[in-house]
Amino acid sequence: MDAVNMMTERKIGAVIIVDNNARLAGIFTERDLVNRVVAKGLDAASTPLKQVMTANPDTLAPGDTAMNALELMSARRYRHLPVLDGENVVGMVSIRDLFNVVKAQLEEDLREREKFIFGSDYGVA
Repeated sequence: MDAVNMMTERKIGAVIIVDNNARLAGIFTERDLVNRVVAKGLDAASTPLKQVMTANPDTLAPGDTAMNALELMSARRYRHLPVLDGENVVGMVSIRDLFNVVKAQLEEDLREREKFIFGSDYGVA
């Protein structure tokens, strides 16, 4: 329940779970809450995260591209992935974060193409 309250307060859809050595142990997501707690009739206040988290999740590295991350998330139906630098947890990305990065890249590419085609910043606001 502590994880659910934190997710609610911070308006986030997932939390990373680390072990005593600060190494990634798993991830707990809204989907885990629905499928592994609520749907099974478990008491969220007394159910340990270790029992309902996604253990050993796929991860990203800091150098992975947004497009590669989106492809992985789309293929495996994830909305959140931890980011590891070696064995150290350095963050988490959501599909929304990645969408915004890819969208910005596509918009920049379009501006550059218009500039090349029309010889100026034609049509760019």
